[in-house]
Amino acid sequence: MYKHEIYGQLKLEMPFGVPLREDNRWVVLSDMVPWEIIDREYRTCFKSNEGQIALPSRLAFAALYIQAEEGFTDEQTRRNIQENPYLQYFCGFECYTGDSPFDSSMMTHFRKRISKEMIQRINALTFASEAVASTDNTDDADAQEEGVEEEIPLPSNNRGTLILDATCCPADIHYPTDVGLLNHARELLENMIDILHPFVQEIYSEKPRTYRQVARKAYLGYTKKRKHTIRETRAQIRGDLQYIRRDIGYIQKMVASGAPLEALGSELYRKLLVIQELARQQWEMYNDKKHTVEDRIVSIAQPHIRPIVRGKAGVPVEFGAKVMVGLVGGYAFLMKADWNNYAEGSCLREAVEEYRQTFGFYPKTILADRAYPSRDNKLWCASVGIRLSGPRLGRKSAAEKAEETKQIYLDSCDRVAIEGEFGVVKRRYTLDHVMAKLPDTSMSSIAMGFFSANMERKLRLLFAPDSDWAVKYDFVIGDIILFQRCLDC
Repeated sequence: MYKHEIYGQLKLEMPFGVPLREDNRWVVLSDMVPWEIIDREYRTCFKSNEGQIALPSRLAFAALYIQAEEGFTDEQTRRNIQENPYLQYFCGFECYTGDSPFDSSMMTHFRKRISKEMIQRINALTFASEAVASTDNTDDADAQEEGVEEEIPLPSNNRGTLILDATCCPADIHYPTDVGLLNHARELLENMIDILHPFVQEIYSEKPRTYRQVARKAYLGYTKKRKHTIRETRAQIRGDLQYIRRDIGYIQKMVASGAPLEALGSELYRKLLVIQELARQQWEMYNDKKHTVEDRIVSIAQPHIRPIVRGKAGVPVEFGAKVMVGLVGGYAFLMKADWNNYAEGSCLREAVEEYRQTFGFYPKTILADRAYPSRDNKLWCASVGIRLSGPRLGRKSAAEKAEETKQIYLDSCDRVAIEGEFGVVKRRYTLDHVMAKLPDTSMSSIAMGFFSANMERKLRLLFAPDSDWAVKYDFVIGDIILFQRCLDC
């Protein structure tokens, strides 16, 4: 059950009679966030008018925003809201209170209710108009400065520049190895046997022999070596797979003899199912002498995570969600997010249609790396009046090649802005290690990270609209500090 909120001007009563500072960033942000839009979207999560009244939408959304902005855990978010009057004001409290606003477990429910799709809609309704207006002004200024004429006669309704690229938001998991995963699976199965055996002790007086000490000694002997031969690795994997097969057989016999699977609990039961699939995949790779398999499991606790091969220096493989982001006028919009390693170039049309649905028209220009300008993509973009960065199709004269090289260089200079955006959201908003564990809640955390980055950009533009001024935050006191740039420097 959900009760509609009525938003008005809040006057938070501070402790010790100290008034709120109007220039505090949380006070300023409270006036910028579209709470009424959020409340309208939040109400759609509740289909029944029965049951306990849910917590307000403002509190739920603000808690997720604070977590993304500050990089807090669930418990730290709850504790800081309880202790900080400015955060309570941002959450919509009418007066300061020292009581806990909610249990830390409610953060998971907030992420389930405020989904990725909901945050995307809120993000579009909040920043779409400013983003297009900003990129339109930039395009006009660049055209006047450079005197570049458009090669394609663009329809009059095409507006804006879309900078498109994809990245991976890694999950907070240990780096997976076959030996490590199998050893963890063996330990979990041994724990399950310990739980189920008391229920069938009359039939099996002695606990099944799992050889756990021998298996543990073999695993430690393997991991302590700095380097391993292929034969040693295959021998260790085969041994662990045999232990796992034996333990799964013991569990099946005990269940058939009357041991209830409910005794394991929902979490351990889910892990049992994951381990069975993991064992099947590992046996397949072992027998076929290969290192890849479809829908490969790299985490028992989070089986939805897939390896994302990016080919980056130092980290060729990442483990998390692959996201495609469109940057329009400095504002980031989440175009596509998936746990599988999809081909970026094949999703160009999907991203452009998402742009059209958000803004109401096609973009004038798309700036992307070499993964996007395929022949099919260029032909389709030309058919709808979009200039896609990269080499043009067909033969070109020497003068045209020189002009094309210049244009490619200019496009690459403009496109680099999205790389900076990825760096900001990963360092500043903890998207380099997503802490949420469930597939839906992880996507919600990723979307909230980009929304928080957009809000901070809007905050900077609000307090520094002119080029003579800049803004920075003093995180010790939580205030916005304006300083004048030295234009002669």
